[in-house]
Amino acid sequence: MKRISALLIIAVLALAACTPPAAPLLQETPALATAEPTAEPTATTAPPAPGTLVVDPAIDLGPISPYVYGTNYGPMLAVPMEMMPDVLDSRFTALRWPGGDWTDTVAMQPFQLDQFVWFYTQLGALPTVSVRLFGGQPEVAAEMVRYANIEQDYGIEYWSIGNEPTLYEEQHGEPYDTERFNREWRAIAEAMKAVDPSIKLLGPELHQWNSDLDTTPKDSAGRDWMTEFLQANGDLVDVVTVHRYPMYEVRGDPVTFDQLRANTEVWDDEIAYLRQLIREQTGRELPIAITEINSSPTSVFGQPASPDSFFNAIWYADVLGRLITEDLFLVNLWNISQRGGGLGLISGFTIRPTLYTFQMYKHFGDQQVYAASGVPGVTVYAAQREDGALTVMAVNLNDDPQTVTLEVAGVTPTEAEVWLLDAEHNAENLGVQPWPADGAVTLPGQSATLFVIH
Repeated sequence: MKRISALLIIAVLALAACTPPAAPLLQETPALATAEPTAEPTATTAPPAPGTLVVDPAIDLGPISPYVYGTNYGPMLAVPMEMMPDVLDSRFTALRWPGGDWTDTVAMQPFQLDQFVWFYTQLGALPTVSVRLFGGQPEVAAEMVRYANIEQDYGIEYWSIGNEPTLYEEQHGEPYDTERFNREWRAIAEAMKAVDPSIKLLGPELHQWNSDLDTTPKDSAGRDWMTEFLQANGDLVDVVTVHRYPMYEVRGDPVTFDQLRANTEVWDDEIAYLRQLIREQTGRELPIAITEINSSPTSVFGQPASPDSFFNAIWYADVLGRLITEDLFLVNLWNISQRGGGLGLISGFTIRPTLYTFQMYKHFGDQQVYAASGVPGVTVYAAQREDGALTVMAVNLNDDPQTVTLEVAGVTPTEAEVWLLDAEHNAENLGVQPWPADGAVTLPGQSATLFVIH
């Protein structure tokens, strides 16, 4: 049994705003007079020309879930008091608790839930709580719901049952197949719903996912975990959840930049397959969440493309943009804080680069609009903000700088506020800069650049 570490009760620290000095766009051109719409915005989804990024604010692709900027948090993932300003500044919108295999190895106590409530309240984040499945009991899970939502009136809406049942047989050395999982999951789910029918259930929390039936997790009898779960419990689950670590199978040699670059392109197919399977097995459209995500689940660190690396931050900037495009409901990076290995956005008193990815996206809009790239290795995502600003996130996965033409259909920008994440800038505000007359902007190698156009 792991020893339970009490969460430090920490004071909320005020964050001082700091505006760095403005720096010029890499392509200097004379400023134009004003940003004015052209006579008719162009609403087209034709492929962009080579060397061009296209954004069309007239093509509204719907709201972005506010909960895609999440992470995992728990007693083993506690945040040092001194790092709390950086956590608050990153604007996490969702927290999964207690995180990882603690769910199924430790009997979480009410006082620990109380501490979690304090923490997510400081962040203003949506909480999701996992109850024990392996070795768990329906009455114990039901009591946790009763304590949280009836006795304490915390109003915690989203609950999951167990963590990575696909690995139980390997981890615990006893038979555990889809039939046992679906039976035990349902018994706990029904007990929890009997206490509070308003809660929403997430599942099945598979340890991996992929893009077709041949490559998704199977039990020892060859049965597909997701298919069997949706058939047995599709009537009870409200949000379908998986974990995804694309470098999970990599062994021996370190992960390379090229492997991470190639991976970004497969997420669209993986989500499309999951959405298709949900529809086929349940006859419904259900929200999708990735409740654990990173490039690798291993403790490797100090390598060019390990989870603690700068390139991991750029990889995640692109993956997150793709998951936004795929309309995910919730995304939780693994994890917020960890002292050992390369995982953890914070390691002790050190910030890992991927934390700055969140600090870039906190300026992104909440209403997705059309964006497309005609540049190999460069992706672009765009959204409208409530204040009327158009935000454009351009991610350059290439090692070398790319000078591209950024076209905004129907609008002639005159200037843009520029934020930059690259090897020399940690999500820094470069100030308001004149918009190039020819639309040509230079994206540094391995970078994420956010343009905020008013």
